[in-house]
Amino acid sequence: MPIYFLKRVLYVIPIALAVSFFCFSLVHLSPGDPMDAVVSPDAPSEVVAMVQRAYGFDRPLPEQYGRWVLRAVQGDLGLSAANGRAVTAEVFSALKNTLLLAFAASLIGFTLGCVFGTLAGYFQGSLLDRLVTGIAVGGVSVPHYWLGMLLVIIFSVELNWLPSSGAGPGSSSDWNVEWAYLRHLILPAVTLSVIPMGVVTRTVRAMVADILAHEFVEALRAKGLAERQVFRHVVKNVAPTALAVMGLQLGYLLGGSILVETVFSWPGTGLLLNNAIFQRDLPILQGTILVLALFFVMLNLIVDLAQARLDPRIQRG
Repeated sequence: MPIYFLKRVLYVIPIALAVSFFCFSLVHLSPGDPMDAVVSPDAPSEVVAMVQRAYGFDRPLPEQYGRWVLRAVQGDLGLSAANGRAVTAEVFSALKNTLLLAFAASLIGFTLGCVFGTLAGYFQGSLLDRLVTGIAVGGVSVPHYWLGMLLVIIFSVELNWLPSSGAGPGSSSDWNVEWAYLRHLILPAVTLSVIPMGVVTRTVRAMVADILAHEFVEALRAKGLAERQVFRHVVKNVAPTALAVMGLQLGYLLGGSILVETVFSWPGTGLLLNNAIFQRDLPILQGTILVLALFFVMLNLIVDLAQARLDPRIQRG
């Protein structure tokens, strides 16, 4: 296990460097001038030159990238071009809310997905299987933003049961474990959980059906094991694949929450990215994308190690 762990960690280093390079390059290849977010179009050329020097925009791109990476390693992602605040503080303040939303959505989606998938796998071809499969396909097919707006119309506008925006009372960006704040979390978490629920359901259903068709399951039953014990063996064989899918889906929840956070005005990285795109705030864009991408890389590392722990054959492979 230590050798496998060391190999996986060493693989992360070049991946992280490649991620930082693409984050920097793609943002700079996009159309528009980042100076538009800092100075007005009719500003004197002396002011524009001074601001360019302050943000390092006057240097060649390779030098800008090198300086940016060195500062990022030290935890300094620069200053926002729109408001002058530290990018690190802005990103991690928003990341806290995004992680809260992603974990709430993953808890709902993964729990329902595992339950639905297991039931469908055990009762293949039944009415329950067809119903669960229909729910899973619908969950994967429904656009996030459309479902979010539909839930707002039903539960916020028509029924007035749940708030439609913000992370807390008075559009608060600080979240607490209180009902007043939980009410703001329900609609965006449910909206964000639908796609991972569908993906996990279909994956678990296919895996359970495949495992139940193996001869060792019949052998276990022939030995007289109770169905509960057989189920435990099935779960152990399904767990590595299900865990990998859940890890990927959690990463997608972090990066794909921009539309949901915009619909519900949830103060996370998705809303931060949306605002930065319209303001052409390059430091915020680069910092947010880099943090989310590195978080995704680390999440994959954790999933790989957890898979190896559950299934020693992965280490030997």
